[in-house]
Order: sequence, then C-alpha cells, then structure tokens
Amino acid sequence: MALRIDRILINMFDIYHPPFNLEIEDTFITVEIQDDNLIYRRFFREEEKQEDNLIVNSLFKEKELAEILVLNNESDILINPIEPVNIPKTLTSFLLIEFTCPVMIGPGDRKKIYLTFPVEIGVFVKNKEDEYEIIDMFTFSRVKFTLYGSHTQGLICKHWESDVFTKAPETDILREGYIELDIINDSSTTMEIKQTVFNAYGMKIYYGDDRLTMKASLRIINKLLAETDFSTYPTTSRFKRSMELYTSRKLTLSRTKGIMEFGL
Repeated sequence: MALRIDRILINMFDIYHPPFNLEIEDTFITVEIQDDNLIYRRFFREEEKQEDNLIVNSLFKEKELAEILVLNNESDILINPIEPVNIPKTLTSFLLIEFTCPVMIGPGDRKKIYLTFPVEIGVFVKNKEDEYEIIDMFTFSRVKFTLYGSHTQGLICKHWESDVFTKAPETDILREGYIELDIINDSSTTMEIKQTVFNAYGMKIYYGDDRLTMKASLRIINKLLAETDFSTYPTTSRFKRSMELYTSRKLTLSRTKGIMEFGL
C-alpha cells in the first residue's frame, strides 16, 4: 500500500478532520472520503529480516487490523484514552493494580501515592447529533487478567503491576498513565496495602501537557474491606477530560465505586 503520511506522532490524542493519515510507532491510521462515506483503516507494519550473502535486508509487511465503513462524510474523528478494561474484549469493569512493594499506613492517617495504569485508546466518530460513538479500540500495553478473591465469589479484573511513587512519575502516555491516589485509613490499626481495585464505571481520565492521569481515593475500613472512588481535576484548553467509553454509551450507573471485600 502506497501511503502518504500527514503526521508522524508521539501523542495521537486529538480531534481529526477527514481525510487524514497518521503514523505512530508501527501503527498507521487512515481515514478516506469515498462518495458520501468515510473508510477508516488501522494497520501495522511488521519488519522481516532476510539474509542474502551475509547482507541483512529489511522487508516490511503491512497487516490490516481494522476496516470500518462510516456512512457519514462530515464526521470528525476523536482519538483519546478510554477506560483500560476493554481489550481484547469487555470481560470486566474492574482494574486491579498490584504494587511492586507493599505500602504501610498508620491508623487515622491520610497519605498520597502515585501508581501507573495501562492505556487503552478509543477511536470515536461524531454523529449529526454532535455525539461521539466508538468505532475502534487498541492498545500498546500488555494485556493480562486475574481473579481478585475466591474462585466462587471473586471478581475477574484487568491486571496491572505498578511501582509505587511519592510524586507524579514520568510515563510514556501511549502505554501508561498515572493515578494520584489519596489513601485514607479509617481503621484503628496500621494497614499494609499490596493492591487496589478500581471500577471503570467511575473513571475520569484526563490528558494534555504531556501527562495522562486520573485522581482517585482508597478509603480503608478494616483489613478486609475498603472502597475506591474517582474525583475530578480542573480542566483547561490544554488539559482535557477524555471521552470515556462508558460515558459515550450513556449507561445508567448504579455503582461507580470499587468495593474491596477480599483484602488489601
């Protein structure tokens, strides 16, 4: 495929006006106008090395991952981070972050730490009602699931392992964002925390100024029970709230908090 690339990007999160072609790392996104419609394609380029008389030649194969016909040629395309629980398919709304080292917090204390989380990317098309609808999802991050709790009553969770930071870490925002986590120990004993579970229905993702972040709290009730929740950041023209996938689906949310009842 002969492809003219309009932009080679480090950060692809933006609104785009068709037609356009983007390259980020080895992933390509093209949107073409054909008659009264849009054709969206995403593919990646694989490098194959062949030896010929001790000379190594690099060949590139293009593998198409998605092709979608959008029946509206006036649509803008929004690409931004979404809740990191949707790929390869929606098995759960819960994200479990396992700490690489445990955290201790005293009774009645309130402390702040930072954790990383995996990034998933959503591609949305704007309809005539000025509403965004998802047409594609992909990720550059590792995908893994785990079970939190017992085999009979536990929760399937997207799994992520994170170092624990005392200040906001620098991250590759195509693969990792960070969570500013406020820990409140309402119990009467010192608590050890090795993991935390978040509910994607409450996630509020923000991006801009080379950062991708969420703000959350972990309230400890006792050694077997805690709850997590998300809060908002002030936004600016350069620091925006993402179009979350669950928000775009207009779901009625009965519970947005994460309840940790199988231990910390």
